[in-house]
Amino acid sequence: MTKNTRKILVTSALPYANGPIHLGHLVEYIQTDIWVRFQKQRGHQCTYVCADDAHGTPIMLKADQMGISPQQLIDQVSAEHQRDFSGFMVGFDNYYSTHSDENREFASLIYTRLRDKGHIAQKTITQAYDPEKEMFLPDRFVKGDCPKCGAQDQYGDSCEKCGATYSPVELKNAYSAVSGAKPIEKESEHYFFKLGDFEAFLRNWVDNHVQEQMIHKLNEWFEAGLQNWDISRDAPYWGFEIPDAPGKYFYVWLDAPIGYMASFKNWCDNNGVSFDEYWSEASDTELYHFIGKDIAYFHTLFWPAMLEGAGFRKPNGVFCHGFLTVDGQKMSKSRGTFIMAETYLKHLRPEYLRYYFAAKLSSGIDDIDLNLEDFRMRVNADLVNKVINIASRCAGFIKKKFDGQLSSQLVNAELYNEAVAMSESIATAYEKREYGRAMREIMALADKANQYIDAAEPWVLAKQEGKEQEVQDCCTMGINLFRVIVSYLAPVLPHVAAEAAEFLNIDSFAWDAINTPLLDHKVNKFKPLMQRIEEDKVNAMIEDSKATLAAMAAAAPAAPTAEKTPLQETPIADEITFDDFAKVDLRVARIAKAEHVKGADKLLQLTLDLGGETRNVFAGIKSAYSPEDLEGKLTVMVANLAPRKMKFGMSEGMVLAAGPGGKDLWILEPHDGAQPGMRIM
Repeated sequence: MTKNTRKILVTSALPYANGPIHLGHLVEYIQTDIWVRFQKQRGHQCTYVCADDAHGTPIMLKADQMGISPQQLIDQVSAEHQRDFSGFMVGFDNYYSTHSDENREFASLIYTRLRDKGHIAQKTITQAYDPEKEMFLPDRFVKGDCPKCGAQDQYGDSCEKCGATYSPVELKNAYSAVSGAKPIEKESEHYFFKLGDFEAFLRNWVDNHVQEQMIHKLNEWFEAGLQNWDISRDAPYWGFEIPDAPGKYFYVWLDAPIGYMASFKNWCDNNGVSFDEYWSEASDTELYHFIGKDIAYFHTLFWPAMLEGAGFRKPNGVFCHGFLTVDGQKMSKSRGTFIMAETYLKHLRPEYLRYYFAAKLSSGIDDIDLNLEDFRMRVNADLVNKVINIASRCAGFIKKKFDGQLSSQLVNAELYNEAVAMSESIATAYEKREYGRAMREIMALADKANQYIDAAEPWVLAKQEGKEQEVQDCCTMGINLFRVIVSYLAPVLPHVAAEAAEFLNIDSFAWDAINTPLLDHKVNKFKPLMQRIEEDKVNAMIEDSKATLAAMAAAAPAAPTAEKTPLQETPIADEITFDDFAKVDLRVARIAKAEHVKGADKLLQLTLDLGGETRNVFAGIKSAYSPEDLEGKLTVMVANLAPRKMKFGMSEGMVLAAGPGGKDLWILEPHDGAQPGMRIM
């Protein structure tokens, strides 16, 4: 390796081993794969590892309902996942499983180091228990009638109809989603990771290793107070038993991120690489995680705290991304837009989607939209009409008239040098994960290349006697510009790049190779590299998706799959009508009294005067306001919100506030002429 070669370890979040890969998942894996391919193209030693997340209650129950062992289920799903990832050209250096000897060893090692340093606590808790299955039930494995609105078949932690949150014991007519039996309450001793021990370390680490947008969210969690994290589950459980704790198992989220280490250790053992060089606290290698914003809590708080407490290196960066919508809405099974990877690949080339995602992706955490019409039009316009067209306009003349031989000179060296000079700007965009900017710069270069060919008109020159050299020169120029453009696109379009390399008669697209143009060089016969996306192909994919999802629903066991679901940061909710909005009664209220709530980290208790009527409201604004700052102020409240029983009492409405959180949180204050009780129109 050269002096400036970097050693980089890269991971994507581990897909859960109880279901297929869909296009929403692929946002992450394609984004990561592009970054890894770029690093390798630049000559760096970059290793990309992943694994199936193979533990937890949902896998145990699904396997039981399918009449197979959990091991058989995870083996089957792993084969399907690897098939789909390969189909989209996601090039893992190692793909493994969290149900491995390496992961068991690392999970036990990290736990015992944390325990021996005093970072593990034990506490007896009360949980819902299925007396028929003889197992404790996670919240979302208990169902019943919502205690607030009465909606039936709601989960044990929240109501999908009215949005209320509660504990499983508050459900009416509760039943186990596993057996249908009425749950009972039962005590059990659990093990907790004392996350609060690492608050000072985490505050400093987060500020330097996480995106700005995520820091605001993390600061909310800091302000709320870091709580002890339950890392244990009771038997029966599919996972690893906790050392010196018979019948207790590591919660799936404890050993899931450790799976990164296990997969890399497996790769190291198979390739003669030192694991400690990458994972010791003194390591000068680089480590980056690509994840969805919904699992940021685990990767930016629990994970670095565990590594710190156990004496391992921490990530150089955790890169969060947003969710995928299709045609501006959440992916929908009824509309056929909840598209499985396998379904897509039956109808369309994977590189179409890789390019479209790249054109949409930035370094932020905003959601991206797969607009199917824009998808078709953009791929056709950019890749087919611009990029591939450059080669197809020039290759025929070179092959037919000059037996594939390129000219010995560049007739427009200035244009070629301008194209090569874009290298560092495009490389910077890739490095910073600003793929959309990189694609725009590359397409601007493709426009210039096509304008050059339009002006040179080789098809006209070819018909004129004595113009052979001009034809060879302008087509040589076009083919060299095509080579530069494909070199820049190679991380996004690996198969196109491989086929283009065969046409160009070159070994690879090493990033700096374009500094030397292809002159007096023989190219091979050009074959069409990409076809247009036809509308009927997209429509067929949607119809196939509907049929596939219907078949999966009919065949699937009714096992809940939510234990592995972390705190979600969801896309914008479904649209409401004006009539829906008109039902919200917004009123001016005077804060007659404000006081702290004993035992609450975020809440203030407000007594609100609506002009003759008072309401008691709990508001999560303690991080931004002191009680004495609020008394006498006017604010805006939702006056017709159903009262909600909270741990600290009954809340009879909601105060409106805005801001990113923490100290940057502001209650809405109407103008001075407003009076308590006045309705906001």
